[in-house]
Amino acid sequence: MEAKAILSAVEKQQGWIEDTLRDLVQQESPSEDPQAVNAAAALVERWAQEIGARSKRHKQRQFGDVLELRFSPSRSRQQPVLLLGHLDTVWSLGTLKMMPWRNTAGRLWGPGVLDMKAGVIMALTAINTLKKMGLARPVTLLLNSDEEVGSTISRPITERLARESSAVLVLEPAQGLAYKTARKGVGQYNVQVTGVGAHSGVDFERGHSAVLELAKLVQTISGFTNLDRKLTVNCGVIAGGTRSNVVPSHASAEVDVRIAKASDAAYVDKLFRKLKVSDPHCKLTITGGINRPPMERKPGTIALFKKARTLAAELGFTLEEASTGGGSDGNFTAALGVPTLDGMGAVGDGAHAPHESVIIEHLVPRTALLAAMIASIE
Repeated sequence: MEAKAILSAVEKQQGWIEDTLRDLVQQESPSEDPQAVNAAAALVERWAQEIGARSKRHKQRQFGDVLELRFSPSRSRQQPVLLLGHLDTVWSLGTLKMMPWRNTAGRLWGPGVLDMKAGVIMALTAINTLKKMGLARPVTLLLNSDEEVGSTISRPITERLARESSAVLVLEPAQGLAYKTARKGVGQYNVQVTGVGAHSGVDFERGHSAVLELAKLVQTISGFTNLDRKLTVNCGVIAGGTRSNVVPSHASAEVDVRIAKASDAAYVDKLFRKLKVSDPHCKLTITGGINRPPMERKPGTIALFKKARTLAAELGFTLEEASTGGGSDGNFTAALGVPTLDGMGAVGDGAHAPHESVIIEHLVPRTALLAAMIASIE
């Protein structure tokens, strides 16, 4: 396999990359709108079938369908490589009016262009390139519909396909210019306090404030953060009370937790379960937990990155590795012990932000690297 030959083949498809990416971005697909996500899936399904995919829709009701695309050359007995991505975005319908598709200043702009519709188009281009060059091998492209809201319905599908695969390449955006070899695990805890309501002027002594108890708990919970072990705990949403002249009977907090090691999941959970209120007239309820295990930097991932770094050098650029506090569906596959490399999508800025954009000059070389990686995995 000649990496530069792959690069040359990808360069010839740059117009197709930009045209299809425009169409996909202009089909808005917020997680909470199943019909919109399915419309985006229909576009990708058609493009994939044109290059030989067998498609399967995992039908859903609460979210859009999960799209499974298989590319299987005849007579191959290799395990497939799983390319993992998602079609849902954080952007509501109508965002295009404020963030229209643009091709300016060396960038492509629009809602979801970086996270992660460019990665989807890069995957299709890489697969098609290898097919044209006679380097095709079994590939499964899985595009989930609920990644931005926790992957509750897609996780079992992701894990099942990962177990069938030799490696997982995740199409999330790069970390700067780097591939991601580690991600923190993610959790959410909901802390609810029930007190005793009362008129704050007439019956103050009869009241027992849920807000006061929650305030004490927030101080304790924030102290769970331990930067030495890369554990962070953030009380991000607080609610409680009804009026200033009422002793509040209810208060709640939503707490974000990030862990670097799988073993910290039990440690954090124990801390939350040991919480108590100081006022015996109040009741504390704790729900939630770690919902994405961490993607730890394990030997299988390290081997994939070393391979990618070598291929990048052949393509003429230097590839670095990075870790991130954000989670992806790659967390699930790495936790299964399947070699997983993340951040193999586009280079750009502004994921989940109004300046979301992809840098055009990196699209072709990064797509070529993705193709070379697919071809090189045993």
